[in-house]
Amino acid sequence: MQKLISYPISVIYYLCFGLTLIIFHPIQWVCFTVFGYQAHKKSVDYLNFFLVKCTNLLGTTYKFENVEAIPKNAPLIFVSNHQSMYDIIAMIWFFRRFHCKFVSKKELGSGIPSVSYNLRHGGSVLIDRKDPKQAIPAIKGLGEYIEKHNRSAVIFPEGTRSKTGVPKAFSQTGLKILCKNAPSGYVVPISVNNSWKIVKYGFFPLGLGNRLTFVVHEPIAVKNYDFADLMSKTETAVIQGIKI
Repeated sequence: MQKLISYPISVIYYLCFGLTLIIFHPIQWVCFTVFGYQAHKKSVDYLNFFLVKCTNLLGTTYKFENVEAIPKNAPLIFVSNHQSMYDIIAMIWFFRRFHCKFVSKKELGSGIPSVSYNLRHGGSVLIDRKDPKQAIPAIKGLGEYIEKHNRSAVIFPEGTRSKTGVPKAFSQTGLKILCKNAPSGYVVPISVNNSWKIVKYGFFPLGLGNRLTFVVHEPIAVKNYDFADLMSKTETAVIQGIKI
């Protein structure tokens, strides 16, 4: 029954979602070209505010736990499991004070109004997952960037989203490069729950009435651990916070 009801609601949702992307594309361009980084960042924040509101049409709600534990005025590396694109929308809006930059696949850098423009111009990095030689300097540059500006990188070590919520094996390479180049930073493990349920039928129709939770775990100072221990603590925290 829910799937049947979801068909007309999903049509309305996608119309609103697509219109939001189209409207904010020129807004981003003007903000970035004329006024610079801060104006562009503000336009991206409000883009994602409206995208979050679009998901409310699906009955989606959001809960962020333990956000107060996140260090301020320090480089941050958010390490999270990945269940759907709605992880990203929510993080950009609810973590907007931390200036989130993403490690994303290069395919997202073109063809998507607003999203592609932000990835190319907002400080995120686009990597070719088939070309490690290209990915390493790109991620290194992101680590140096967050170290210099006290901003945050978001990385999904699974490499791709989980379609069932069950986490995939974590890759170490990206996180290791970020830690090496942001030595004064903190790794902040995050467990995302229920995001995958929005796309449990695929991209159409969409799942209704889901409560997405983002659990922030104890931040880990990069300088206090060798990488093997840091990686183990991070992966353990993320996985233990996932509820299937």
